[in-house]
Amino acid sequence: MRQMPFIVNGRPVSVDAADHTLLVDLLRGPLGLTGTHIGCDTSQCGACTVLLDGAAVKSCTVLAAQAEGRAITTIEGLAAEGAPLHPVQEAFVVCHGLQCGFCTPGMVMTTVDLLSREPQPSAECIAHALEGNLCRCTGYVNIVESVQTAARAMAEGGAR
Repeated sequence: MRQMPFIVNGRPVSVDAADHTLLVDLLRGPLGLTGTHIGCDTSQCGACTVLLDGAAVKSCTVLAAQAEGRAITTIEGLAAEGAPLHPVQEAFVVCHGLQCGFCTPGMVMTTVDLLSREPQPSAECIAHALEGNLCRCTGYVNIVESVQTAARAMAEGGAR
């Protein structure tokens, strides 16, 4: 075990961790950020998606040591406590893209990454971006609508 520094949700933290610790276990354990879910534990479902230096990664297949010194954003870090929701979070609420909610943090984080690279994605582009995020509740119609609504809101000035 050794001390590893990170920037988590905009704040510097230093955590004792072994080199083989998975990022998802570091986030959910010592850091208590349980919004990042463990679904399949094999990088198939995307429930563990977080942003690493702004890019979506599946934290169940990233070692904490690989993230050392880098910026990690979890679902808890998208909106400050007491502040309005991030436009992507708000769109998922408004469009009922939540379903049971288990996959939602990963869907939201993947969408934030997508919209940072592609502000006005087509439905096909959205479907491609969300390929690695599985929703076991139902179809993706409301989820795709949520992404499109977030894109419009961010284009109208709600971008972060």
